[in-house]
Amino acid sequence: MISKLGKVFVFALLLVSLVFPVGAQSDTTAMDWENVDPSGQTVVFWHQHSGAREEELAKIVADFNASNEWGITVEAINQGSYDDIYNRMTVSLASGEALPNLVVAYANQSAVYYLLDGLVDINGLIDSEKWGLSDEDIADFFPGFYEGDVFPQYGGVRLGFPPNRSMEVMYYNIDWLAELRAAGAISFDGPPTTPEQFEEAACAASANPFSGATSDTPAVGYQLSYDASRYASWTFARGGDVFDAEANQYTLNSPEAVAAMEFLKGLYAKGCAGEVFERFEDQTNFGTGATLFTVGSSSGLPFYATAVSEGAGHQFSVAAVPHTTENPVQNIYGASVSIPRTTPEAELAAWLFVKYYTTADVQAAWGLASNYFPVRASSADALAEYIESNPAYKAAFELLPYTKAEPPVPGYDPVREEIARVMPLIFTGSDTRPVQEILDELNDFANAELEAASTF
Repeated sequence: MISKLGKVFVFALLLVSLVFPVGAQSDTTAMDWENVDPSGQTVVFWHQHSGAREEELAKIVADFNASNEWGITVEAINQGSYDDIYNRMTVSLASGEALPNLVVAYANQSAVYYLLDGLVDINGLIDSEKWGLSDEDIADFFPGFYEGDVFPQYGGVRLGFPPNRSMEVMYYNIDWLAELRAAGAISFDGPPTTPEQFEEAACAASANPFSGATSDTPAVGYQLSYDASRYASWTFARGGDVFDAEANQYTLNSPEAVAAMEFLKGLYAKGCAGEVFERFEDQTNFGTGATLFTVGSSSGLPFYATAVSEGAGHQFSVAAVPHTTENPVQNIYGASVSIPRTTPEAELAAWLFVKYYTTADVQAAWGLASNYFPVRASSADALAEYIESNPAYKAAFELLPYTKAEPPVPGYDPVREEIARVMPLIFTGSDTRPVQEILDELNDFANAELEAASTF
């Protein structure tokens, strides 16, 4: 059965197929970009940033507008959440409404826009002798980030470009772990690196509350938020994957995924893990010293720091998700920026801003303001003082060589929703079937969504 969001997507595709044939994208990599003139263009940029991030983006835009030699003007406009932007983009593509010249998009969303014939293949711009990137520039990007917007299933088109990334990490209370170790409640020093050590510490914490806790919330080792990225992170940490790119099929029922879900279900059954009922509840409880471990985005570091400073004031840091593999396998994610089809002049102008946005110095400033990871290795030089003075950020930064991404396929949004729906049924025992059987059904659902999203 196709989800409600999946039906909306299918309806959008049906609408747009009345306007032009879906999948009949023109070859923009062969366009003669060398003779396109971007002078005087206005670039409308739809984004989701707010607060300090929006303020820093405004500065970046203002600097570009004041300094670029072509008289290009970028207008950065907050259009709400990622979902708000996605919905507006699909409706605009289906109805023929005016598109922005630049838009934030996760890879699975840009895949949808491509199927709606709505995006430029950025490869042609990168390869341009006049406007593109040098080999030295390309080598400066973290490889996993740079290749994340290339789609082999569509012939290698590049549908976005990364201005930032974040990573799933394990947050842990340093002081509480030290207490447990000193009391002989755990058998290892430092953060857990394996699932067995994680279980040992989580169960010990549930039985031995933190001495510095500032709330009456019962102690628990781990609070699990029901989210597809948690599902992927724990599966990756077992050496598995949630998608087979060669077969173009989901693998949500792989042996590694089953093992990961059974492990977490066991933690819940033993009273060593609990659920997250309200948004940021795990972050709040971590701050007050009621929860030993959480797993979430590295971009949340400033918010965790605030929760801790307003709570128990304990020392904390981040580490890899406990793994069975020789090296960590960290779930990396983040929205890229994509260039919708408008005119060659506006498309080139949008690319020139993207090129500026992803220069090393701008990336360093953006990283400081946003707490995202910069996408260029050389940005680390400008961030050296910040990295050294922020041990948790440094710990996360050092995990960048060990990254893996969730599937960049159309129709992933409803699949994510279904994963989040199924996870609590597993962990609480509401669905009493074997985990393998539940995940087989989940995988069938996911592949049905993929087929619906890809066969127009």
